[in-house]
Amino acid sequence: MLMVEDVDLTPNPQALKFILNQKLLNVETRQFPDKQSAKDDPFAKGIFEISGVASVFYMEKFVTIEKDKDTNWSQIQRPFIEFLKSFDINLIPEEVERKSPDETQDELLKQINELLDNKVRPALAGDGGGLEVLALEGYKVKIRYQGACGTCPTSIEGTLMAIEGLLKRDINEALEVVAA
Repeated sequence: MLMVEDVDLTPNPQALKFILNQKLLNVETRQFPDKQSAKDDPFAKGIFEISGVASVFYMEKFVTIEKDKDTNWSQIQRPFIEFLKSFDINLIPEEVERKSPDETQDELLKQINELLDNKVRPALAGDGGGLEVLALEGYKVKIRYQGACGTCPTSIEGTLMAIEGLLKRDINEALEVVAA
């Protein structure tokens, strides 16, 4: 049975990270910014049925739920725990390991993703979030924050500058990072 082992606060006051007792995914991350985007994912769709849920992000063994500003966590936590108890984990759509055609051809993008995988994404996951590289246009890296990081003021300013500084220092001085 799927259960919550722990609940962590995130830097985003509107998001909580629920650590689960079983793996949901091995490779992917899944971000659902609204109910409509979750229509083909029974797990996320079920979470959106809980009143007050604004977004859902999940990977490996955790789910980050962002709530509406006017909703209390007590209105979400109990229904979420009940949902988990009755949810069949086998209904989660199979993972697809996605590699963009550019990533296999572009050495700079490959270096950027390796650095992010090793130094940035684990820290963001610790805070209930993630990071997706959307594009590399010249030396401009377009990223999208996921989970708790998506609407967190810290990610939009401080983390973005830190990521850019890391990429400039370790890969190429000309790199610029922008959030999409």
